Amino acid sequence: SDFTVIYFLKTRKHSSKLFQIRLFSFPGTVWTQNILSLIYHEGHRDGTENMEIIDRVPWLEYNIRNMDYVHRPSPRLFATHLPYYLVPRDLKNRRAKVIYVARNPKDVVVSYFHFSNLLLKLETIPDFNIFLERFLAGKILAGSWLDHIRGWSTHRDDFNILFLTYEEMKDLRGAVLEICKFLGKQLNEKELDVVVEKSTFDQMKTDPRTNYESTLGNLLERGKRHFLRIVGDWKNTMTVAQNERFDNVFKEKMKDLSSMFNWDTNDDIQAGFQLERGESALKRMKVCVCLQCS
Repeated sequence: SDFTVIYFLKTRKHSSKLFQIRLFSFPGTVWTQNILSLIYHEGHRDGTENMEIIDRVPWLEYNIRNMDYVHRPSPRLFATHLPYYLVPRDLKNRRAKVIYVARNPKDVVVSYFHFSNLLLKLETIPDFNIFLERFLAGKILAGSWLDHIRGWSTHRDDFNILFLTYEEMKDLRGAVLEICKFLGKQLNEKELDVVVEKSTFDQMKTDPRTNYESTLGNLLERGKRHFLRIVGDWKNTMTVAQNERFDNVFKEKMKDLSSMFNWDTNDDIQAGFQLERGESALKRMKVCVCLQCS
């Protein structure tokens, strides 16, 4: 059944024992879901357990398996697109670990456009210009991306968060090591090699358990089932006018966060997302998150 308001309130009430690791995201969550599953589940790494990724890292707001989230055994891993103000309040006590993946917003809107047109249950919007305007206005499933980014970035000190970027994760081994360090998980070299290998796009595209083909097969347009997209893909879709339109809206809506956001029109990715994280800062954008409670 769908994730109802009553069930959501129930999980919020019991959230102190519910969450261990949580992933908050707009498009692109699948990649990090897969990495988390491989880190935590030996049966996934060695292929001895035949489980889909949605069973290992289920969606908080889409309980399509009708699971008992409250009494779910450890490790309790969840993914969600929820904005910061809808998450269970106990997440703000920093007991849960949250992984937030940011991505170039132009890649986000293009990825979302292609993905939404694959889903048979959603309204098909073949005109990208119309979809872009809806995206900028927040009139899409999951709401405003700009509000989502603003919320999590301005309230990041309330949570125990690791910020990553989709672009940084091109160094896949480095990203896996950083995630393991944040989660306090130690993998030997052989295990690490397996996690990295099975988290490549080539591997995920051929595994129906990790690319949602088994889960969403009946909901996706036949013959068009893969929706993993590359960095900079927006350049293959956006016109010059659409690019300028996006720049203008982003600058206007993020102008009061100028110390946090840096929009460099000369940059290949055309976006900067500056959030202090140790010695480095986030430099590009998208959205995804995961979380863990002790």
